[in-house]
Amino acid sequence: MIKTDFTTTLIVDKTPEEVFKAVIDVRGWWSEEIEGSTKKLNDEFTYHYKDVHIAKMKLIEVIPNQKVVWLVLDNYIKFIEDKNEWKGNKIIFEITEKDNKTQLQFTQLGLVPGYECFDICSNAWTHYVQQSLHSLITIGKGQPIQKAGSNVFEEDIVKKIEKKG
Repeated sequence: MIKTDFTTTLIVDKTPEEVFKAVIDVRGWWSEEIEGSTKKLNDEFTYHYKDVHIAKMKLIEVIPNQKVVWLVLDNYIKFIEDKNEWKGNKIIFEITEKDNKTQLQFTQLGLVPGYECFDICSNAWTHYVQQSLHSLITIGKGQPIQKAGSNVFEEDIVKKIEKKG
């Protein structure tokens, strides 16, 4: 059986430096409620959305303007049987120049179709990379989960989970 880790790619008319700066600005595209630092090697941060998803990440590789790798140190996903399904996964952002543009390839090593959360999690990553991160890179404003508020995209995911349960 071929292991197919989730990946999504975008190409923008920006420099690798601009893409890198957006990637490490995790509060600007994923969630304003990130706790901890997200910019340099060995930084650790925590993401949480209500009591639905909590993840602790560590930056294990940072090559400015080329690559960022997060290791999932701990993870809790309320709506699946294996609550820490992501634990030990690597989340990789690879930045390359291609035809006078910059390509960003996002991969979550370990997020495979066999995962219970694959459909919901891959849809969420697609949204955050293809829409929110893309928007942060191209117009300077992403669509992260708002501090002390809700996020229409996340609320939609929660509704789908509740219907599933």
